[in-house]
Amino acid sequence: MKIPHSISASNGPGSPRVVGFYDEPTGSCQYICIDEATRACALIDVVLNFDPASASTSTECARWAIDYIEKEGLELKWILDTHPHADHLMASAWLKEKTGKPAAIGEKVRDIAELWRDLYHMPDAFDPDSDFDRLFADGDSFEIGELQAKVMLSPGHTLGSITYVIGDAIFAHDTFMQPDAGTSRADFPGGSASELYDSLMAILDHPDHYRIFIGHDYGTDERENPEWESTVAQQKASNKHVGGGIPKEKYVKVREERDATLGLPDRMLHALQVNLRGGRLPEPESDGHSYFKIPANRF
Repeated sequence: MKIPHSISASNGPGSPRVVGFYDEPTGSCQYICIDEATRACALIDVVLNFDPASASTSTECARWAIDYIEKEGLELKWILDTHPHADHLMASAWLKEKTGKPAAIGEKVRDIAELWRDLYHMPDAFDPDSDFDRLFADGDSFEIGELQAKVMLSPGHTLGSITYVIGDAIFAHDTFMQPDAGTSRADFPGGSASELYDSLMAILDHPDHYRIFIGHDYGTDERENPEWESTVAQQKASNKHVGGGIPKEKYVKVREERDATLGLPDRMLHALQVNLRGGRLPEPESDGHSYFKIPANRF
């Protein structure tokens, strides 16, 4: 399987090299964040491949990432996710099993789990404290080799999304899209266009030269190939939803009108059952197989 990818070079000490790689079926952008000084790295938002027609999983994206790390002589330190994704299954559990490295996400995944226990009518499901090794709070910091990383709570797309700021690289997940595509949707359970606007503005409060790496790209009518890197300055100037100082009231109106036209991602009701378990399939039943529970007429 060919994995489209590109490399964003380090800008010097304290600045990571970033390898972006792409999952075409879900439009998902995934990352390897590398400290050039120590060869330490982190994986961010890696996809567990999933065929919704057959409900079958595979590991092409995750294997590609591990192969890259081994080929480059890197040392994996962290398996990171920004939120429980609605459009793809996360590969964190598989990666942890293969590498033994810790998996992390934001602490408000606990609140997201509570919301989805009700939607699935599974009152005893989901235990993020057991399924992740660390639940980051807003303002937490950690290291990847000599790289300094900080965590920002960035709600709006979900109520518990977090952004990783690692040196001059901002892993902004489902907040911004490329400037010609705008911003991400905010209509999933727990989402808020108003909160998303505030999260976007907090990201844009970083220096203009900081690189922004997004969670999804689908191309546009004018641009066929996927892209996933921009800068704070580019987003400030030309993002089609917020560039040039679009006020909050206007943004919320545009975002909510657009979201009202969108259907659910075709993997969403499968994905949340896996991602709220840290990337693990539902517990096998007596025959040794896992089964999804899909709510009818809830959306």
